[in-house]
Amino acid sequence: MNLTRRDALALGLGATAASLLPLRAVAAADDAIAVFTGGAKVGTGGITLTAPEIAENGNTVPVAVDAPGATSIMVLATGNPTPGVATFNFGPLAGSQSASTRMRLAGTQDVVAIAKLADGSFVKASSLVKVTIGGCGG
Repeated sequence: MNLTRRDALALGLGATAASLLPLRAVAAADDAIAVFTGGAKVGTGGITLTAPEIAENGNTVPVAVDAPGATSIMVLATGNPTPGVATFNFGPLAGSQSASTRMRLAGTQDVVAIAKLADGSFVKASSLVKVTIGGCGG
């Protein structure tokens, strides 16, 4: 195989671009968190995120979140090109502040849930989900 300088340069630029993609996805997740919290400090505790440790199929990964006293809960998949999965809002007559859904994960990544509590504070929980096959892109 003959590898020209032009081919080597194209391969190098392609590898560099591919290596930067996860950083952009994490930055998008950080931006979404900043918009949701308004830049407020995010604590821990008071929220429970249930997600599988290993997902055999990245196309349908079940997650559940429970945050007693929350007015809103946002769920993010930090490694996806579009990290926002869902935002659940709870009114004063809500029986419980919990929700569950299924999401698509592009690969092994952190799933993050942030809850806005009634007093205006924010709490966060995260879980690493290892995807074995499938996902957003095959």
